Amino acid sequence: MKDFSINEMLEMQKTLQEKYKDIWEGITPEVGQNKLLWMVGEIGEVIDIIKKHGGEKLCHDPQLRKQLIEELADVLMYYNDILLCFGITAEELKQSYSDKFERNLQRW
Repeated sequence: MKDFSINEMLEMQKTLQEKYKDIWEGITPEVGQNKLLWMVGEIGEVIDIIKKHGGEKLCHDPQLRKQLIEELADVLMYYNDILLCFGITAEELKQSYSDKFERNLQRW
């Protein structure tokens, strides 16, 4: 299986947003804050799973692992919605991530 790219995720989110444009709140800078709050909620669900079951069990129990990964996918979906809300491209994200990576290499 090939790597799963930011561009692929963004395109998938655009498809969802288009399909549910009459139901969901849309993708605009004004909505970005709401998407961030929804993402934090999903992160809370990830935290709950880890707290409840512990890391070791999550690595070896296929059902729990599936549940954890599904919640992490929800986090990524909202993350990509946030990128879309603010018009952040995969190229901009890569540049910023790379720059931050280089700064962190020099930090300590």
